[in-house]
Amino acid sequence: MGLYNLKRYATFTPLNRQLKQPNIMIKLFKLSATLLILICFFQVQAQTFKVSGQITDQTKKPLDYASVALIHLPDSVSLGLQVTTKEGVFEFKNIKAGRYFIKVLMVGFDKKQSLSFEVKEKDVLVPTVALKAQSIDLKEVNIISRVPVIDQKADRTIVNVEQMNTAGDNALEVLSRAPGIKLDKDENIILKGKSGANIMIDGKMSYMSGAELTTYLKSLPGSVLSKIELITNPPASFDAAGTAGFINIKVKRNKMQGTNGNANLGGGYGKYEKVYGGLNLNYNIGKISSYVRLNAGRYNSFNRLTLNRAIGNTQYNQVNFWHPITNSLNYSAGADYFLNEKHTVGVMFKGYASPDETNVDSNSPNYNAIGVKQGQVNMINPQENHSGNYALNFNYRFKMDTAGRELGFDADYVNYSNNKTERFTNTYFDGNDNLLGQPINLRNNGMGEVAIYALKLDYVHPITKTLKLETGWKSSWVTAQSDVRFDSLKTAGWINDARRTNAFNYKENINAGYASLNQSFKKIDIKIGIRLEQTLGNGFSSGTNTTIERKYWKLFPNLSASWAINDQNQLTASYRKSINRPSYRSLNPFAFYSDPYTALQGNPLLQPSYANNYELNYSLKNFRLLSVSYATTKGSEAEVIYQNDATKESISRPENLNQVSSLYFATGSPVDLFKWWNNNTEVSASYNKTTSPVQGSGFSAAQWSWGVSSDNTFTLPKNYALSLYGYYEAPSVSGLFKNLENYAINIGAKKTFWKKNATLSVKLNDVFATGKFRATLNYNNINTYWQNEWENRKVSVNLAIKFGNMKIKTARNRRTSTGEEEGRAGN
Repeated sequence: MGLYNLKRYATFTPLNRQLKQPNIMIKLFKLSATLLILICFFQVQAQTFKVSGQITDQTKKPLDYASVALIHLPDSVSLGLQVTTKEGVFEFKNIKAGRYFIKVLMVGFDKKQSLSFEVKEKDVLVPTVALKAQSIDLKEVNIISRVPVIDQKADRTIVNVEQMNTAGDNALEVLSRAPGIKLDKDENIILKGKSGANIMIDGKMSYMSGAELTTYLKSLPGSVLSKIELITNPPASFDAAGTAGFINIKVKRNKMQGTNGNANLGGGYGKYEKVYGGLNLNYNIGKISSYVRLNAGRYNSFNRLTLNRAIGNTQYNQVNFWHPITNSLNYSAGADYFLNEKHTVGVMFKGYASPDETNVDSNSPNYNAIGVKQGQVNMINPQENHSGNYALNFNYRFKMDTAGRELGFDADYVNYSNNKTERFTNTYFDGNDNLLGQPINLRNNGMGEVAIYALKLDYVHPITKTLKLETGWKSSWVTAQSDVRFDSLKTAGWINDARRTNAFNYKENINAGYASLNQSFKKIDIKIGIRLEQTLGNGFSSGTNTTIERKYWKLFPNLSASWAINDQNQLTASYRKSINRPSYRSLNPFAFYSDPYTALQGNPLLQPSYANNYELNYSLKNFRLLSVSYATTKGSEAEVIYQNDATKESISRPENLNQVSSLYFATGSPVDLFKWWNNNTEVSASYNKTTSPVQGSGFSAAQWSWGVSSDNTFTLPKNYALSLYGYYEAPSVSGLFKNLENYAINIGAKKTFWKKNATLSVKLNDVFATGKFRATLNYNNINTYWQNEWENRKVSVNLAIKFGNMKIKTARNRRTSTGEEEGRAGN
């Protein structure tokens, strides 16, 4: 079994027993009570009034769904946004005494603002505001306005996925096309040469990594993604975990007024067939904004791992072939309820189920020094795996005043579970393919569960117009347990194999507090922050009688600055210290065997790794001219293979390396070469170095590397478009692996119709079937060639349709289709 599938197995072979969850209900109740007291306190601090009025057109006909902003003077701070009723009426409540004006925005009409007015002693009725209709229509606006695929911001890079041809792609494949991202041998995400990126879904932590994350992203169709945000050096309000930063995946959610949605249906074929579909419904009326998303698919695919091992004078050639058939279901639902202009509560529920049946075949012939076959081991392993997770979130936002003070609270619960059964049959042959003895039969039954609780409180306090304080606290509790039982078939029947049976329990509590200051000058913004985290963990493995203890405090500073040199030049710089904690599987000292020669074993002595991350970006006319990042990591986690030359066994074990450093350069942004040709090319160069003792001997590897990717869209008449994407990655160093070159080309086409509410796309991925991971391992007695390939070459067809009411609704404290206007409302 290959390392990726072995990791998946080791991660998802947990236990059959009831979890003992930490009792946080009392803590949650106390915190909720405290919040209610705070709310009541702030509500009675000052006498407030009501501001209301009506919006009409020039014929005095009331306009519904117009966006009305209340602006405070003299600081031009927007108090909030309202959407008018069917009678064209708006109403702002709990307004403090002061001077204000209103600004009105509505699609199809010129924007307009009222005269200023004074609020004191009584409610205010604003004189009727009449809007003038515009002479252009929405079709003209759509032609003029085009969202770029890549949008470079001061603190993050935004990939607008809806502008890409994602027919047949899953979320992991879409991510691999984002700037600075590539996948390693086990399909883990590498961002700007660094592993350990934290994944967020719609701004909420996914709490997934490794094989769990890969499985989830593969079950999520790329057509449901809206944006991808790459945040390599986040501020102190983010967790310190994640040496490569954060990746926020935003799923499509239409915030327009009324009931609307979109649907997609697609299929594809490579070596095997696959089909998928999804539905996204949104309901936005009055004080309620809600959504429901469902995506399902049947994916028939393969993974082939080829290993060539030189053990003394013997050559072992191993080919493992996995053929999984997966039926996946992704679901999510959520709602925001706006109590009034200041208070918003929200709930969210999401999850996925991904049962699969996998047939595994492994063939391992061995040859002597002159190439004569000495023997062979064949293994078949039919598997049934039922994995899934679900997550619950409750959130509350309190906008305290017009100055920008805000309090936020989140409570999360996440649960992962898995059931797995396997049957191994190992058959041995001599050099002439004669059977040696009887086949060896093994079986495994594993069950498990991981539960995560988290509470978070954030507070924003503007000290002056240019100085802002942010502070907060977060606590999380994790319970992870696994139970693996292997049996061997003997003459007397199935007998437990104690060498391969184990129960592992691990509990962890992380508490964190942070504070940051943001100072704005005329052209320069500076943000400095500090985060303090406490980690408490303990675990026990019954199979090896090993106890794990973790108790430590750590400080994590960060600093960022942006300088708008002029209207066309911008420079940003940042520094962040981060931590990458070992996964729960990595700490389990038990060895999980996938075949007679291959096993994966955890390491209870594994320690967290710490990284210092530096980044510099320079943009000219919104073009990312140069991006430079440098990171040094102490104790970076890497898989170290221990090979027994006598038994021919290879056991992979995670260990801390002494130091890993990476230097990364990149340039490139989307540009219109012609009106009909949009090109997004990124050229990168990197230098990676690993220096560490490995198995008692010194190891050092360093190499310069380079890569290029180019995504091209050709706009044709009658709403047709063609796409051409290609990438090349030169040989590089990653931990102990020396990666060989990797490249691929994708082509596609799409047609929009039905008033641009429907899109039909077709795509051929990896045209020449070259997208394979290839690497070598050479240290001590290890001499291995590694090749991992997936069903990359496939043709896919996808139909996406938008439907429902398209009138725009602007919601308080949320980014909507009038986000740009909200930002300019006070100008």
